[in-house]
Amino acid sequence: MINPKGMKALIAEYTVFNDPGLAPEGRAMLRVLSESFESCGYEVLSPEKGDFAEEIGRLAPECDVGLVIAPDDILWRFTKIVEDNTRNIGCGSLNIALCSNKRRTGEVLSSQGIAVPKEIDEGVRLIKRINGVDGQNMRLADEEPGKGEFGQEFIEGDNISVSLVGGRVTGDTCLSYSGKGPVVLSVNRQYIERDGNRFFYRGGETPVDHPRKDEIIETAIKSLNVLGCQGYTGVDVIVADDIYVVDVNPRPTTSLVGICAVMEEEIAEILVESSKGNVPGSVHLNGRVSFDTKGVVKRLE
Repeated sequence: MINPKGMKALIAEYTVFNDPGLAPEGRAMLRVLSESFESCGYEVLSPEKGDFAEEIGRLAPECDVGLVIAPDDILWRFTKIVEDNTRNIGCGSLNIALCSNKRRTGEVLSSQGIAVPKEIDEGVRLIKRINGVDGQNMRLADEEPGKGEFGQEFIEGDNISVSLVGGRVTGDTCLSYSGKGPVVLSVNRQYIERDGNRFFYRGGETPVDHPRKDEIIETAIKSLNVLGCQGYTGVDVIVADDIYVVDVNPRPTTSLVGICAVMEEEIAEILVESSKGNVPGSVHLNGRVSFDTKGVVKRLE
């Protein structure tokens, strides 16, 4: 996709200026996306220091497309500003709000026959935030969850994620809805480090093969469709006796950094065209890489 008209893209990443702990991941995603849009001929605009919402409100009207990356619990309100001022190429704000509530997301998925860890209120359990990102303060303990937390059964298995891009589901429906299913970018392995009773996300590798790959992808696509996600979406699963969905991220995730290192296509083109209903049938990946939470990518083959 070559852009002869000098169009502008807003790529707004929250953590770079607002969350030092997550900033390295955010900076890596911002870099990869910016480079892709620039290679497609876009001028990329991004918020500077200051009030993030005000910056989006200032820049979005100047841009032809916009995408926000932020922790799920606040992402929806920033995305709404984009929706009101330019073409949002990410997930819709209403669907983001649903996905940000991990408890409610699990209830919706379970009601549609998708396996999720059961919520339990006694004994040793995995305690996590109802609204959280990257497993913040997630721990295995026999204790009452704190405010804004809940407990789930702990399931051991393979930590896998699926990165997809969904077409237009809501917004501009008459013009952009094509009925095409999402494109699967890759299946990724997640590096989850356990330190005592706590768990930490350390990156992963992509693409990976798995003996239950078809089941994993089928579950991820169904989850995306059930929740009405569009744009880049990451579905985290644990592969055990069943394929358990443990998180649905309605935004670019750290795996993007690894995927773009091996994908022939430009992620910018995929995001923009998918927002118009022109979802590609597949992508082409060459080689395999690992990636960490600081944006370091290493080629494995």
